[in-house]
Amino acid sequence: MKPIGVIHSPFTEKDQTPIQASRSQAIGRVEVYPEFAAGLQDIEGFSHIILLYVFHCSSGYSLRVQPFLDDQLRGLFATRYPCRPNPIGLSVVRLLSRQENTLTVEGVDVLDGTPLLDIKPYVPDFDVRSEVQTGWYARCSRAGH
Repeated sequence: MKPIGVIHSPFTEKDQTPIQASRSQAIGRVEVYPEFAAGLQDIEGFSHIILLYVFHCSSGYSLRVQPFLDDQLRGLFATRYPCRPNPIGLSVVRLLSRQENTLTVEGVDVLDGTPLLDIKPYVPDFDVRSEVQTGWYARCSRAGH
């Protein structure tokens, strides 16, 4: 895979980034490289988009990690921990505007300079599920984390 662009954010240090896009109001810019800009046609009609990217400042991984909102070790694949065998991240962000090959988004939660792998439209009919279970996180969310 090769990046199709870069995500610009106000965050330059890992400890500055929000733990999830849904907990961020930060404004960022998604710069799509010119050779991929034609793929942005019609994106303005979507209020939210899904960004897929590389955790480019993460290295190594462990199969058991302590998530940011928990005090116990959990299986890596039961978390959204950034250090992974394939360091791929995803964020659902609000699309505010498009200016040629640059998207302005709200809810950015990545480091400045994050390599962008793909963009997909967020479509509730496809992306929202009801009657879900959230495993260990259910206890954290009830505790107000």
